Amino acid sequence: MSNSDENGWLRKIAADPGHSQWYIDRFRALAERGEDLGGEARMIDALVPRGARILDAGCGTGRVGGLLAAAGHRVTGVDLDPKLIEVARADHPGAEWRVGDLSELDLPESFDVVVCAGNVMTFAAPSTRREILRRFGAHLAPGGRAVVGFGAGRGYGYDEFLADVPAAGLAPDLLLSTWDLRPFHDSADFIVALLTPLRLSGA
Repeated sequence: MSNSDENGWLRKIAADPGHSQWYIDRFRALAERGEDLGGEARMIDALVPRGARILDAGCGTGRVGGLLAAAGHRVTGVDLDPKLIEVARADHPGAEWRVGDLSELDLPESFDVVVCAGNVMTFAAPSTRREILRRFGAHLAPGGRAVVGFGAGRGYGYDEFLADVPAAGLAPDLLLSTWDLRPFHDSADFIVALLTPLRLSGA
């Protein structure tokens, strides 16, 4: 596998074994300073009924899923970094946290929402991105949506992403430029895409 097709997070850890701890410390410092770290969770909470089943895909330390669990939702989080999952389990015991690769996602339940925040898709190996999106769709309950957000300039162009979406069996319902619902535009430095499964031919 070439460097260009490796998972970017694993590449960072290989180059710096302390990277996961740096990430943990960074967000703890932001929280201690009173920074607003709950924007993604507030948006997701508004999309679903009480007690919804939510998959936090690429959950990290549980920043998003932990808030959703505290709001009464049934949350499962998946991340490939065991160190981040260890922190999620300690800090947010009200949810289920699993170590796993999103390109191999195979859970025995479906979800009302799959949320993938924090630039997770830009870290995924390019050859796995469509498969990850496909598996998001496969884990949606009827009427469910996947919500994917990431920034510009991170090696995954918006045009490429929007080509991958239908190839993975999904369709964009709504494109935004922020988690507080501002419209998407060509020069946006962030995208938040609400995706639903493509209608079957003839449906």
